[in-house]
Amino acid sequence: MRIRLLLAGALFTTTLYAADVHIRVDPSATPAAPGNEDRTVFPTIQNALDHHPFATLNPDGTPGRVYIEIAPGTYHERVIITQNHTNITFLGKGKSPEDVVITNSLNAKQAGGTFFTETVEINGTGFEADNLTFENSAGNSGQAVAVADRADRSIFKHCRFLGNQDTLFADYGRQYYVDSYIEGGVDFIFGNAAAVFDRTEIHANGPGYLTAQSRTAADQPTGYVILNSKVTSGINHDAPPMDAATPGAKSSAAAHSTTALGRPWRPYSRVIYINTELPADLNPAGWNNWNNPANEKTAYYAESNSTGPGANPSARVSWSHQITPSEAKQYLPANFLRGTDNWQPEAEAATLP
Repeated sequence: MRIRLLLAGALFTTTLYAADVHIRVDPSATPAAPGNEDRTVFPTIQNALDHHPFATLNPDGTPGRVYIEIAPGTYHERVIITQNHTNITFLGKGKSPEDVVITNSLNAKQAGGTFFTETVEINGTGFEADNLTFENSAGNSGQAVAVADRADRSIFKHCRFLGNQDTLFADYGRQYYVDSYIEGGVDFIFGNAAAVFDRTEIHANGPGYLTAQSRTAADQPTGYVILNSKVTSGINHDAPPMDAATPGAKSSAAAHSTTALGRPWRPYSRVIYINTELPADLNPAGWNNWNNPANEKTAYYAESNSTGPGANPSARVSWSHQITPSEAKQYLPANFLRGTDNWQPEAEAATLP
């Protein structure tokens, strides 16, 4: 009896302090269902999210984290991280981000609207992802979102985001992207998050606009910062125009076989490029008012130390800004994303593999 009590006490102590949870996704596993959730391996990512054990608190009262380790493979599924699933980390277990791909193919016409097309939807605070690819494979067929992130304190490291129009809906809270790759054509980074894209390649695969940030008031602490990054272009200048009936065709045509830094989805749109290399087929004007001159009085668009063949400050629209390194400091991650809780995204990202 004494031995049993000692074992029970040891088990209780282990459980009490086992803050983090590590589970695996492997397509060879059998699905979990209500009643058989006591497992650590699941066949799909969504099955893992639906049935994983929840992390407990650390001894210091801070929340634990659920690590979902995803085996190499292509996962044809839609994934939704709900608000009650906080502090989730996706870890791709391949040698590179190309080895773990979460993919779906759904455009706005098929889904009944842009905001029903996303392959992965993130609503839980504290989401992290490392070493994997998010894809919407609908192609050049209108709005088709790969990731919709509406969560605060998100981090993406060594991740790829693939799509055409509206690839990444960075819409809410504070988000940090580092050492990553984002590809699209029209307005392919859009929404109203406070987001920093650090050491990231932003690749235009068709004519259009890199960003469509949607800040709605001057006092909102939101905006996009592209920092120490590189904009590249794979625009086929000999390709015929999109079919006029395809959503996005008008925007693509208006870009005149170029890409541009951004246009305001909402009047107080804010985007800043810092120490970023720009391609030759960037529209020299840089920015577009989305056919509304009133936006020129409210949007805030700026560059600091742009480089590359597309860096052409004298040709930019008169209502944009060229700012000094000192003025740009307020947009660095440690300042722009700090918030009232003193979040330190760079330090947190450094703890990922």
